Amino acid sequence: MYSSIKHRHSAEQIVSHLRQADVKLGKEIKVPEGCKQLGISEQTYCRWRQKYGGMDPTMAQQFQEL
Repeated sequence: MYSSIKHRHSAEQIVSHLRQADVKLGKEIKVPEGCKQLGISEQTYCRWRQKYGGMDPTMAQQFQEL
């Protein structure tokens, strides 16, 4: 289902993916379908949401630099 190749995403990319997911969820798309469209697993989505949820890209970049 998902590629076994691991990709590293920057904090800005993660925040961007989370914002795209929020838009999709606002359009009545379920989490599994939204994750599939973004090319990430549900586990990755939940982990990112827990770590980066509510951040804007500049905050995420500062967080990653720490």
